[in-house]
Parts: sequence; C-alpha cells; structure tokens
Amino acid sequence: MGLTTALYTSLSGLDANSQAITVTGNNIANVNTTAYKSSRISFETQISELISGGSGPSAEAGGTNPIQVGLGTRIGSVTRNFENGSLQTTGVNTDLAVEGNGFFVVDLNGTSHYTRAGNFSLDADFRLVNSDGGLVQGYSVDENFDLIDGVLGNIRIPLGTQTLAQKTETIKFSGVLNSGGDPATQGSLHTADAIYSDATATAPALATDALDSLFDVDGNMLFETGDIVTVTDARKGGTTIPTKTFEVGPDNTTASDAHGTSLQEMMDFFRDLLGIDTDVNGGVSIDVDGVLNFEGNIGEDNNLSLDTSSIFVNKDTPDQTNPFMIERKHDSDGTSAATTVVAFDSLGNELVLGMSIVYEDRSDLGTTWRFMLQSEDDSDLSPVLGNGSAVFDTNGRLVTLNNSSFTIDRNDTGAFTPQIFEVEFDDPDNAVSAVNDGQGTSQITAFFQDGFAGGTLDDFTFDPKVGNGEIVGLYSNGTTKVLGQVPLASFVNPLGLREVSGNLYRETLASGIASVVKANTAGTGRVIGGALELANVDLSQEFINLITASTGFTANSRVFSTSERLIQELLATIR
Repeated sequence: MGLTTALYTSLSGLDANSQAITVTGNNIANVNTTAYKSSRISFETQISELISGGSGPSAEAGGTNPIQVGLGTRIGSVTRNFENGSLQTTGVNTDLAVEGNGFFVVDLNGTSHYTRAGNFSLDADFRLVNSDGGLVQGYSVDENFDLIDGVLGNIRIPLGTQTLAQKTETIKFSGVLNSGGDPATQGSLHTADAIYSDATATAPALATDALDSLFDVDGNMLFETGDIVTVTDARKGGTTIPTKTFEVGPDNTTASDAHGTSLQEMMDFFRDLLGIDTDVNGGVSIDVDGVLNFEGNIGEDNNLSLDTSSIFVNKDTPDQTNPFMIERKHDSDGTSAATTVVAFDSLGNELVLGMSIVYEDRSDLGTTWRFMLQSEDDSDLSPVLGNGSAVFDTNGRLVTLNNSSFTIDRNDTGAFTPQIFEVEFDDPDNAVSAVNDGQGTSQITAFFQDGFAGGTLDDFTFDPKVGNGEIVGLYSNGTTKVLGQVPLASFVNPLGLREVSGNLYRETLASGIASVVKANTAGTGRVIGGALELANVDLSQEFINLITASTGFTANSRVFSTSERLIQELLATIR
C-alpha cells in the first residue's frame, strides 16, 4: 500500500507542477500582450490518510500525536492579478488605457464583453472597434452636442463630416476701465458753410427743403435730380468708414446705398453712414442760419474725422464738385476704450462687431460708462446696433448692466433675422472693472463668443487632464465639440470574471453584474488617450516560478522512479 500511495502522490505532484509550468509559461508568452493580467497558481493538499488519531495525556501516560500520511496535492486556485500595468504612450488617438480598476465595454456579436486592452481603431462606418471587430460602447450626443447619459450605444467618430454653423448668442467682455480718466462732455463737431433755399442767399435752408432747390452763398445750385453724392475717407476713431453713395431723386436708379429728395433725407444718410447713435448724443442737423452740423458721439474712440474732400457730387466725373466746405470745430472727449469681435450668423457668416465704451459720469456712488455697439454687417444702412450703460461701485466692481441685449438685422442674407445676442461684463474670472490702474489707460476685449462657422471634423482627442473618457472633436473652423464619451464598467469581484479569447472577459455569477458609469467616477479610474496599458507580468518572478515548478516536477519524477523500482523488486521477490 505504501508504494502505491507513493506512486499516486508523486503522480499528483507531477500534474500539479506541470500545471504550474503551464500557468507560468502562459504569463511569459503574454508578456507583450496589451493589458494582459498575469495569473498565479495556488496548491492545496488533496487527501490526508489518518493512520492513528492520537490520544490525550493521562495520569499514567503522555499524549500521542495523530499519525497522518498525505496523499498528494491539487490545484487550489488560479488567481488573476488585476493590478495596473505600466502605460505606454503611442500617439495614436484611438488607443486608450485605463488608469484604475475599470473595464471598457465591447459589444461582440450582440453580447457584452469587457476588456482592459484599448488598442482600438475606426472601421469603415467610423465606429470605434477592437481588433476582433467588437463595437466599443459609450454615450453619444444629441444635435446640440450634449451628452446623452446612461444610454449605451456604439461609439461613432465621423471624421470628415461637417457640422452646422451656430449663430452668436452671447459675447463676454473683460477689461479694466480707467476710473481716474475724464468723463465725456461733448462729441466731435464739424460744420459746413451755410446753405440757402434761394439763389440770392437770403433764406437759410430748412431740413424739409428739396435738394434740387439748395444754393451756396454764391448762388450756385448744389444738387440736381440724378446726382450721386459720395462720402469717402471719413474716419471714426481709428477706423475708416466704408464709402457710401446717395442718389438725389425720388427713385434709386443706380443701386446707391440710399436716395431721397429732401435735405432731411440726405442728413439722415450722413448720420447713418457715420454711425452716429442719436440715442446717446449727436447727429446731423441744420441750424437757423443754414449751417450744417455733423456732431459725433462722445468718447475719444468715437471721434469723427471728415473734411471738404470727404463729400463729392458725381465723383470722378468732369462735373465733380464738393458741395460742402467742411470745418472741424472740436473733437470728442471722454476717456474711452474700443475693441472689435468677430461673431457669426446662423449660416456661419462672420459678423464684425465694434464696441466702444465711454466714461459718462461719476458720483459718490461710483462711475457710469456708456457702451455702444456697431456693425457694418447690419443689413440696414446704419451700423448702429444700440447702446447700454454699465454702473460700477466705489470699488470698481460692476453693479448694474443696463440694456445688454442687442439686435443685428440680416435681411436678404438667407440667415436668421433679426439676430439677438447678449453682452456680458461679469464673468467670474474675467469681469470688467472700473479702477485706476495707475497707467491712465482703459482696455476692453471680447474673450468669448459662442457662435461658429460650419466646419469639418478633422481630428479628435481624449482629454488626459480630465480623464473622463470624453471624445473631443477638433473642427476645421477652430471649434471643439464633445462627440461622445467612453464609460467604464466595474465589478464587485473582478476575480470572478471569465476570460475568453481576444483579451476579453465575460461577467459571471461570481463577478456580479457590471456597473457602467462615467470614467473617473465611482473608483473606475481615468481613461488616457493615445496610450496603451502593458502587461503586468513580472518576468523575473515568472522565471523564479518556472525554476521552482521545474524543480518540483523533477523531484516528483524521482519519487515516481524510485517507487516504480521498488515495486519491480517486490514483484521479483514474490516470483
């Protein structure tokens, strides 16, 4: 019986050590497998034969220990090591790695699988897939690029597709306004020599007079029906005002920017093209002496500049004349700042908006600034969009922003009209303030607007700083949009997962049901783009394990050989 037991025992030892070699060999074979998790084999005794149960001590004799003979070994468990492997940067934007305990979710033939291997790619339908064609699961976005949380589906990244334009609805400004400057008192003023409604220059002209009945002091008629009045090279602040034309007559036969028969209609044309916001101050008017007045808006950045050569009748023709002898009287004053911002209409067309903000008033309660917006892209002749006021307290902090909503007309452009947008001065990190900066300057700038032109999806990335699995699309128009999100699955007992081929796992009753949540939440870990997780195999330890198992296998084979020779001797003795 003893020799038979020895043979059985050595056979179990041979089998156990061969299994250990198999496990170790598998670890070594997968040392370069993406995100491979090494396994560890544990043994336990198989059967123990009780020869004597032993006895307790008594008054007459001492106790005896049990006599037991072990009958071999068997595999107790093969346990996976789910510790993170090292991360290797690849630069491939479809490569993903998990830094934590989570698993990617992959739909393979309609069944959910889980993996740590993020060597994904895009198929012909722009779907994110693994090497076996399994569809990576995640959250998609709606038409407004807002994530649809909790609804798993195929991740799709449609490179080369276009996105619709979005009109600007909000513009945020930041800056420092010099509260130590000078409040405005006047706008710029230019005057023209007196004009009359009679050739004898005795009756000063009125706004209601017909244009073809106006004369200068020498009795020369200023305009005739059909004349084209051109305004050019006029400036407002540091910007040249676009050239515009006005046709004298009841009909516009020359595609001029405006037309009319009365002096008032021409003055309205001058006011509009010069961008004078009469709700603030200024305008173009004629006084009781027949003197034409061009009064600009307050603020140094709204200062108008024009002269006699700025206004022509029938420009570039033999009968060209300058109807008005213009003289500068004074400039606009008032500490101010100006900036431009490019916004977008609903078709993605650029809209260049200009803002000026002027020191209007100060008191014991603080300061008040007047801001004015204009745009030559407004479909009306006048670029004026409106104005509002910003009130700051004695610490230079914004208290009230009045009339912050503006409208720009986009008639006959095919875009949505009228387009309404809001201006904001109170961003928590970039608010406009009114303080004395010690340098006597004022500055304002637009740092954000939410519109954009249509663009093509050129590339995408995963934000490594956040690590929440969001796919950020990079468009040719410079915008970025969230295209989807790759979540992670977690298990109560990941050791209970069943491994299948292709670096995939299936859930079991032992592992529990997968809990799929956003990455970097609930302990799932971060998703790192452009990187892969390496196998967590420790080669030096595996070689030690291999030597140990090999030694055990050799030792058990020796036991087996010795037992076999003893049996042969026994059989020979019997014969």
